[in-house]
Amino acid sequence: MAQTPEPQLDELTRLMREFTHARDWAQFQDPKSLVLALVGEVGELAELFQWIPADGAVAHFADPARRARAGEEIADVLLYLLRLADVLGIDVMDAARAKQAAARERFPVDQVRGAAPEKA
Repeated sequence: MAQTPEPQLDELTRLMREFTHARDWAQFQDPKSLVLALVGEVGELAELFQWIPADGAVAHFADPARRARAGEEIADVLLYLLRLADVLGIDVMDAARAKQAAARERFPVDQVRGAAPEKA
């Protein structure tokens, strides 16, 4: 399983900020616009999976061209998400760690192992 060290997220955030400012695009990247762009990219990612049976998705994307295409859309989602967090002043790693800690408390292993979580 691939791991992404935290400094790489900081670097991507910095690169996105520099990319945006060099093009004077910050004026177009208010939180609402970034969320809508993010939703659009998630939609493009979802489209790749739309008619693939769930039990065949991993095999389907084992094909290098399909995996590369999924990677492009995943990258778009990540980059817009990091840009949104940057505009809002949110530390993605801190927020993710807090969310993961809350999930560990909410879903204790001994109570939910092997069962799909229920929406509370």
